Amino acid sequence: MAITGVLRPGHAVLRVLDLDESVHFYTEVLGLKETGRDKSGRVYFKCWDERDHNSFVIRKADRAGMDCFGFKVQNAAVLNTLEGRLREYGVVTERVLAGEMLETGERVRFHLPTGHLIELYAEKTSVGNGLGDMNPEAWLPDQKGISPIRMDHALIYGGDIDGNRKLFEEVLDFTLVERVKLEDGVTDLATWLTCSNKAHDIAMVRHSEDNKLHHVSFLLETWEQVLRAADIMSMNRVSIDIGPTRHGITRGTTIYFFDPSGNRLETFSGGYQWYPDHTPITWTWDQVGRGIFYHDRKLNEAFLSVLT
Repeated sequence: MAITGVLRPGHAVLRVLDLDESVHFYTEVLGLKETGRDKSGRVYFKCWDERDHNSFVIRKADRAGMDCFGFKVQNAAVLNTLEGRLREYGVVTERVLAGEMLETGERVRFHLPTGHLIELYAEKTSVGNGLGDMNPEAWLPDQKGISPIRMDHALIYGGDIDGNRKLFEEVLDFTLVERVKLEDGVTDLATWLTCSNKAHDIAMVRHSEDNKLHHVSFLLETWEQVLRAADIMSMNRVSIDIGPTRHGITRGTTIYFFDPSGNRLETFSGGYQWYPDHTPITWTWDQVGRGIFYHDRKLNEAFLSVLT
């Protein structure tokens, strides 16, 4: 499948309470690679197999949560086109100058109906994955901690997820992959959307409060690596929400856990590939527990209520 327009999730910017403690956690436990710091105090990271300079950014604040979630687009022409389409749709956009984020080009910012700040950009310095482009090895021997291969997706909470979905579909050419219905059988409780052939690139849940983050997810290659991640979390006394287990929705294997500031993260593996001739999968209210946690077939209270 040719991926054009919006290519993939590009970066997540999270707020943390203790910068030094968080840097240690993200480098030594999660196993991200620190790639730089800027004058405003933001710290930049990438996963080992990502080519671009950064995909995950943290800054010190008095409350945890997510500042913004960014998507990389194909090129500058696509960025201009999508900004025009957003404005025609009635969305207010803002241009952020190149270099405001380290090694990142101009960004187009806008808010979703749920209040979340989304960014689009076309340029970010390629630093490679350390293996080179000629006769590469299979992996890097200096990996630390859990060591995911990429930042994969985010799940956000807010009120008007129907408006979010329309914007993503009608303006940015995302596609609905899966959904969960409320008891009325009509209203969506949650939706999973893709801009690629992944099972999802962003997901959202209907909630009474806007602009809330449920989790940012990092991709692992195998179920065995998910199990190893659980061992590393236990060794480092990381707070685990649930897992290791499997989702019914997307069929991915998962662990949900918290960083030292209370931001929920996920290690994720597997899941099916989506193609344009597929139809969306629907889960009914009576099966929502099995859809989210396929083995336990029920939701836990922390998973539903703890947000940042």
